[in-house]
Amino acid sequence: MKKLLFLFVIAVLVYGLIQERVTSVSAIQDAYNNRQSAVQVQGQGTVTVILPDDIDGSRHQRFILKLDTGQTLLIAHNIDLAPRVTQLDKGDTVEFFGEYEWNTKGGVVHWTHHDPNGSHIGGWLKHRGRTYD
Repeated sequence: MKKLLFLFVIAVLVYGLIQERVTSVSAIQDAYNNRQSAVQVQGQGTVTVILPDDIDGSRHQRFILKLDTGQTLLIAHNIDLAPRVTQLDKGDTVEFFGEYEWNTKGGVVHWTHHDPNGSHIGGWLKHRGRTYD
């Protein structure tokens, strides 16, 4: 019985930590309105623009998502650490889990990949049933 209680308490604590770090798409709007950065977010949006890769420093695949709220986000996906999202087209839905950084255009989500050093929570993108991390 004590073992079950211990496991339950641990599960509740872990769940609380995860919920504290993950913010819903509606909260992305709050982060934008309050000019907040370094906010861990999860959501999905529709691809509206596919941009050329950023090749300065670490290479990043870049595209813009429009959320259901109407807000747009630049996704900057590090393709030196994670696979490129393949067969990406305008109109596609992409799910994301990464770190939000504020800017005047709606914000950027990066850290959509694993952290090889293990010091940052790993992120991901999901597209057409495949996870890119």
